[in-house]
Amino acid sequence: MSGAEEYGGHNGSSASAIPPRFTPAAPSPAEPSAPLAFTPREDQPAQAPGTQAPVTSILTEERPAEQVELGPTGRPIPDLPEPRPLATHGHARIISMCNQKGGVGKTTTTVNVAAALAQQDQRVLVVDLDPQGNASTALAIEHHRGVPSVYDTLIDGVPLAEVVQASPEVEGLWAVPATIDLAGAKIELVSVVARESRLRRALQTFLADRAGDDRFDYVLIDCPPSLGLLTLNALVAGVEMLIPIQAEYYALEGLGQLLETVEMVKAHLNPDLVVSTILLTMYDARTRLSAGVAEEVRGHFTDQVLSTAIPRSVRISEAPSYGQTVMTYDPGSPGALSYLEAAREMALKGARR
Repeated sequence: MSGAEEYGGHNGSSASAIPPRFTPAAPSPAEPSAPLAFTPREDQPAQAPGTQAPVTSILTEERPAEQVELGPTGRPIPDLPEPRPLATHGHARIISMCNQKGGVGKTTTTVNVAAALAQQDQRVLVVDLDPQGNASTALAIEHHRGVPSVYDTLIDGVPLAEVVQASPEVEGLWAVPATIDLAGAKIELVSVVARESRLRRALQTFLADRAGDDRFDYVLIDCPPSLGLLTLNALVAGVEMLIPIQAEYYALEGLGQLLETVEMVKAHLNPDLVVSTILLTMYDARTRLSAGVAEEVRGHFTDQVLSTAIPRSVRISEAPSYGQTVMTYDPGSPGALSYLEAAREMALKGARR
């Protein structure tokens, strides 16, 4: 057999192009080396002859690097200071809680963040713009037909001072209720002049009349799951925008359309509007889906995403049936503690702006 055939060469190839067979050289016998001299450390006592010295890894001798604790969204958990006692109240931060997708936790986030802020000695006003009136239910506010509501403010121009109710469950928390009449407001507003700014003018008048200890620190507007006139009124009235995002794939689909609407509002109606806060809700740390959604959201929104995520919790779902928020229904539950941390983080971010 030729060399070319032995190495699997092709016909016509020259033998000189085929590498010679490689035969490794036999290893030479290792020569014994003299043992290294061991010098004990000064802070370590010398070992007695014939005893075994303890073997200590160098990794255990060095001080381990400080570990940074990460939250469920993958961001470092901030060390939030305790809120300072307030000498005066105001100027109010007006925040629209908006996402046109339903079931992402807008109302739940609105009422629980409001209750958490009120428990930190903040004066909070919740404006319920959802015709379902779920925020009014969670705050134990009457909102049956005939009760003065935000509908009367938007359609008839009734001052907000005449429709505001104090929450019986949380001190320092007030609400403007929504009734079923609000469902027809978007049709009735079509023919109204400056229909998209009705809520803003009502809020400006209401807040301007507050002075001293009657001033509000936060106004949270609970938006309906749509991009109609009611949501438009909220975006025009608000200076900031909080977007609750459910940690599931469908919640990401409508986000682009929502951001386009925000840009249109900024360009034509409210140039001061900013997306200040993104909050992940219904987060399940056991699933890869939640982690993937969190990573996707962090890729589009960096500083706006809160380190705190709201976990799935039965207690959060049970609380409204008792006319309460989870902050009063079960203050020690994971859901209540998460909303408390989210509220503190949101307040701290606002103080730095």
